[in-house]
Amino acid sequence: MIGTIIAFFMNNDKKNSFAAFHIRQMVGLSILSLINSFVIGKFSSYAAGGIGILLFVLWIIGFIGAVQGQEKKVPLLGDMFQDWFKGI
Repeated sequence: MIGTIIAFFMNNDKKNSFAAFHIRQMVGLSILSLINSFVIGKFSSYAAGGIGILLFVLWIIGFIGAVQGQEKKVPLLGDMFQDWFKGI
């Protein structure tokens, strides 16, 4: 989460499209992680744990894409993240 915030401010001046793509993906995953922790975690720790593992796997997929220099969207939600956070 902190790395995403730092990347957002570092990219604010230069507007690198590759960085902005991955920032949008990680902002979406970070928000889902917060929702998972605070909302779903209140009702079921097992469900929150399962969703947390799924979010971690999606993060790994996004990280591998970034390291390889590809604009690879996170499965299932990547298109929505790009649409929702297109102002970044």
